[in-house]
Amino acid sequence: MMSGLKGGSPYRAASARDELDTVEPYRESRPARGAQQDMHTFSADGVRIAFIDQGAGEPVLLIHGFASSVRDNWIDPGWVALLTAAGFRVVAFDTRGHGESDKPHDQAAYGAPLMAEDARRLLDHLGIPRADVMGYSMGARITAFLALAHPERVRSAVFAGLGGNMVRPMAGTGPIAHALEAASIDDVTNATARTFRAFAEKTGSDLEALAACIRASRAPITREMIASLACPVLVVTGSEDVIGGSAEELAALIPGAEALSVPRRDHMRTVGDRVYKDGVLAFLRRRA
Repeated sequence: MMSGLKGGSPYRAASARDELDTVEPYRESRPARGAQQDMHTFSADGVRIAFIDQGAGEPVLLIHGFASSVRDNWIDPGWVALLTAAGFRVVAFDTRGHGESDKPHDQAAYGAPLMAEDARRLLDHLGIPRADVMGYSMGARITAFLALAHPERVRSAVFAGLGGNMVRPMAGTGPIAHALEAASIDDVTNATARTFRAFAEKTGSDLEALAACIRASRAPITREMIASLACPVLVVTGSEDVIGGSAEELAALIPGAEALSVPRRDHMRTVGDRVYKDGVLAFLRRRA
């Protein structure tokens, strides 16, 4: 999720127009901020994990991105409402260090392979033998590790917000960790790192926990690993997403995978886009 971040920022400063662009594509299905959502918890090897379980039908597991949460990635952008209305059972959890889950400050408590085991434990907890799984950015890496370690549990996978950069060495984690640990955002000079610090503050995140999480985010996914996936896969990135990279590039490495490029969207503004939503619904309806 952070590959290719050395040097300047991939973003220009957010404007009021950007904010409107972010909201408008999903306004029709977006619940009011603060709307009641039933959060449950379970213990994942001693770490308390918060999750939602809504709707009925075939299960879809959602895994959010770095510094985000179930609410910020899936509820507020309208994904939970959309998928439940389409007849799916939606399960989504706040990964460790995020949202309402426990937030260890020890780097050893994090890493995508470990967080993928939290996802597997949640499926076990709910008695779900297999689910469609969609992850965004960091969540896409977690989804990949889940599908690699437990292929029998993943009916299909949607890698969103992370394309070709999934198989490249991660870069930029150090500056972002330093930005999260800075006394004030005013002390952060790296433009990209400042973007992540601002987003973390906006979501009310535990900055120390996020710094530990991102420092642990270097487990590699090789081309050979990703090519071994046998489940149906959809890769989705914004056409202007320099953090995630090209959807087509990653899909070309996975037998039978499909790619969707969301026009005129960068990493932050793809999440609620209608093209993304329609593409995922169509994929879920035709996957084997």
